[in-house]
Amino acid sequence: MAVTMETPLARVLGPKTAASMADQLGLHMVRDLLRHYPRRYARRGEMARLDDLQKGDRVTILAQVKSVSTRRMRQRHGTITEVTVGDGAGSMKLVFFNNRHAKLAQGGWGLFAGTVGSYQGSLQFTHPDCHMLDNADGDDDWARALVPIYPASKDVSSWVIQKSVKLLIGAGGGFGDLVVDPLPDEIRSRHGLLSLAAALLDIHRPTTMDDVEHAAHRLKWDEALILQLTLAGRRRAAALEPGIARPRRPGGLLDAVDAALPFDLTEGQREVGEELAAELDREHPMHRLLQGEVGSGKTVVALRAMAQVVDAGGQAALLAPTEVLAAQHVRGIRQLLGPLGRAGELDGAADGTRVVLLTGSLKAAAKREARAEVADGRAGIVVGTHALLQEGVDFADLGLVVVDEQHRFGVEQRDALRAKGSRPPHVLVMTATPIPRTVAMTVYGDLEVSTLRQLPSGRGGVASSVVPMGEKPGWLDRAWLRLREEVAAGRQAYVVCPRIGDVSGADDEPEDADGAPDRDDDRRPPLAVLDVAELLRAGPLNGLRLDVLHGRLTPEEKDGRMRAFAAGEIDVLVATTVVEVGVDVPNATVMVVMDADRFGVSQLHQLRGRVARGKHAGLCLLVSEASTASSTGQRLAAVAATSDGFELARLDLETRREGDILGAAQSGTRSGVRLLSLLEDEELIAAARAEATALLETERGLADHPGLAAEVAALATDERAEWLEKA
Repeated sequence: MAVTMETPLARVLGPKTAASMADQLGLHMVRDLLRHYPRRYARRGEMARLDDLQKGDRVTILAQVKSVSTRRMRQRHGTITEVTVGDGAGSMKLVFFNNRHAKLAQGGWGLFAGTVGSYQGSLQFTHPDCHMLDNADGDDDWARALVPIYPASKDVSSWVIQKSVKLLIGAGGGFGDLVVDPLPDEIRSRHGLLSLAAALLDIHRPTTMDDVEHAAHRLKWDEALILQLTLAGRRRAAALEPGIARPRRPGGLLDAVDAALPFDLTEGQREVGEELAAELDREHPMHRLLQGEVGSGKTVVALRAMAQVVDAGGQAALLAPTEVLAAQHVRGIRQLLGPLGRAGELDGAADGTRVVLLTGSLKAAAKREARAEVADGRAGIVVGTHALLQEGVDFADLGLVVVDEQHRFGVEQRDALRAKGSRPPHVLVMTATPIPRTVAMTVYGDLEVSTLRQLPSGRGGVASSVVPMGEKPGWLDRAWLRLREEVAAGRQAYVVCPRIGDVSGADDEPEDADGAPDRDDDRRPPLAVLDVAELLRAGPLNGLRLDVLHGRLTPEEKDGRMRAFAAGEIDVLVATTVVEVGVDVPNATVMVVMDADRFGVSQLHQLRGRVARGKHAGLCLLVSEASTASSTGQRLAAVAATSDGFELARLDLETRREGDILGAAQSGTRSGVRLLSLLEDEELIAAARAEATALLETERGLADHPGLAAEVAALATDERAEWLEKA
């Protein structure tokens, strides 16, 4: 039987083993098994430490049998066998009932897999899977210096995987004709890479850790290059799409916007604005990511682009992640445009346009009217939430799609809005979460990237401090006094909590507090808006005008409270992270984040950006019970120590699982990314991007590289591509 990378495992391993591998590990083809890499390597004499194990861990250990004893049970029929094993650093018991155990001999080495339990305070395995390394079956793998330990499951142990791989290696000690290398020889030579067959052999059967390192480097190249070819292909396809040029028109809405701005554009805003204007003037759709510091003025840049499209006869749609933010965008745009944003009304300008809000909570009549204005073209600027994506929302001439806070949406949602144009519209996606270069190249690799770093002049700046209320409870009292001082000076404040509170007797989950590591289920529940608001009203903030804002309020209630806060009618707004993005109240100068350790680094930076948006200096206080010496405390200290969002973005990448950023767990088969690290492999990813671009710019593209073309096609059609759509 000729075996290839696409051969089903059932033909090689038998139906039972193959079914378990498919169901529990997602391995279906020979390709999947060979790409199921060891998660670590055990050395004899340098085992994983038994004293590092925790109850509940499902692990495979390599240890030596120290003693074996069998006795009859007192309370029931049968026998119990207790085996003590050690690794030089610690020991633990293996327990078997009624002789259900392998033939374990004192002094023998073995692999033992199971879930760590405990009995009378000591860790133990009950009925673990065992594989003795006595070489009795002629298997010389166990005599090797390094023993591969694979990600395994209940029914598929590490040694079952190892033996399955050995079947594919064959008697010749290699993969023979099984592995066809898709990487062009010139790329392998240029970057000093192993052949694919050699890399797979060394990753599964290494002699030294140098073997592992060189093999992993080559296999990372496979992952990076296929991914970058996929993204580069998307960029090229987008660049060839037929679009409609939207040139700038002198004396139109854009000039009116510029004249109405109450501030001067920063140099960065002008540069990015010119970049966007030039791309909008082309007959191929723009596909651009605009990233920038919190408060750097991305929305103004987007509004100027929308105005240019409206001047050219098209419509612009702004997709916002929350109704609060969508409503605020509409208020801000209407205020800036004045009569130019009220065409058709008594005081509207004849040469203006209409700004329409479309959200899911609109009353039926208002929703019908909004949809009608969008469909007949009266609405030049349409702002909405996911409601924009629904059937029945039709545009007369959609020319520009702006996606605010791109990380809250997926590519498929962006494309759903693009599909509402008669011809592909221009696309601008924005994020106020600065993106490390590797993430931009990998997750947003199908977009060109513009960056705003410069903040508008006249901003007061934000000072941040950690309030360790567990170690220094008096500091929290001082925080509330400091807040009162700001309110007494005529300013306003936010207090942010990770949870809403129980308003209906139902369990209450945190609202949008995400990204924070070191969660511990044994901790008290996170602080809640409703509870904290009552405590503040009756205690340290007694007498101040205090109100709450959270996701369970009706849209009318949320909008009314934001309007009241913006008008200065509320001194302190106690809120969830519904205020995280886009909320702009220049008079707010203080933010107190309760349970700050329950938020991610980027989220804290976003929240902090809600204050000091005017001329007054701001203060952000991160309140936490975490010890200042703990990793959590150090993470909060790092957030307080810098306002550089790009530096914090790298810290965020260090403290989060990369799979959260990629949209799938690194170890999963769905992402196609198993070894590549966004944090550690920046140079490799950049080199792969350059190679991918160069390959696709040749006259024949991938036509001369069928192996690469097949790998790209596999990623594009496989379910693994879903992670790209959700990035």
